Amino acid sequence: MKPVYVQIKCELAKAYDVAERLVERLEETSEVYSTTGPYDLLAKFYLPEEQSVGEFVNFKLHKIPGIRETASIMAFRLFGAPERERLDETDHLGRGTNEPA
Repeated sequence: MKPVYVQIKCELAKAYDVAERLVERLEETSEVYSTTGPYDLLAKFYLPEEQSVGEFVNFKLHKIPGIRETASIMAFRLFGAPERERLDETDHLGRGTNEPA
C-alpha cells in the first residue's frame, strides 16, 4: 500500500461534512485533519500499489460533494514510527538504533 496525502479546500462551511464523507465513503481513507492555512483539510489515504493516484483523485475523491480544490502529496519514506516522540541521531542511517556502525 502506498500513502497519499491530499490537501483539500472545501466550499464555505462544508469542511466537516467533507471530512465525514471521506471517512464514511472512501475505504482508502486513513486519517482526516482540519487544518489552518489555505486548505481546510489534510487527508491521508492508502492506495494499492497498482492503483493510479490520478484516477483515485479524479474519479473517487473529486466526487465527494463540497470539495473545491485539492493538492496531492506523495510520500516516499517514513523516518520514524508514529509511536516515537522524536528521531534519534541514527535515523538518517536508516537503522533506528543508537548502536555505532
